[in-house]
Amino acid sequence: MDTTMLRTSESSGSDAEEPGSSTSGEVPPEPGRTRQPADSEDRIELDPEGLSEEAALQLRAGILEVLPLLPRSVERLGIRIVKDPEMTQIHDRWKHQPTTTDVVTFDLSDSSDGPMRVDVALCLDEAERQSKVRGHGVVDELLLYVIHGLLHCCGHDDQDETSSAAMHREEDRLLQAIGRDPVYARGEES
Repeated sequence: MDTTMLRTSESSGSDAEEPGSSTSGEVPPEPGRTRQPADSEDRIELDPEGLSEEAALQLRAGILEVLPLLPRSVERLGIRIVKDPEMTQIHDRWKHQPTTTDVVTFDLSDSSDGPMRVDVALCLDEAERQSKVRGHGVVDELLLYVIHGLLHCCGHDDQDETSSAAMHREEDRLLQAIGRDPVYARGEES
């Protein structure tokens, strides 16, 4: 999975591939003005641009099932669905890579062991492409991207083959725990 995680407390001159970085004074893109109603705990803000209402509700439901299974609690999760052109702009601005990608994660948490405050940008165009290759629905692909971003915030890494395989096993474990099919156990590569 080609992903980027950014901590807003790191400088933008970092040579590290991941986690990425941004300048400390800048704020990542917030979810848009049109949001789905917040869940009862007001933890999820979803800008469902391009998704049907049903798909947005399915994505929200999947996320709510996964959150209690994570090793860290989630104080706030902002999700913005974007298309290739906007994802390319985000990826270029924050990682200096003028290409589209599947997910860009902004870890806004105060510490690495406290509750998570996370913003993610998910690329709908990439999700549509990958869901066809992987043989599942777009909502399942977007859910995978959210899980991937949250796992980065929980300390998972996919810098090398070993850590990437471990991260993919955890993604599959979480998907299966909520009754979804695994992605990587079926032989999918990142």
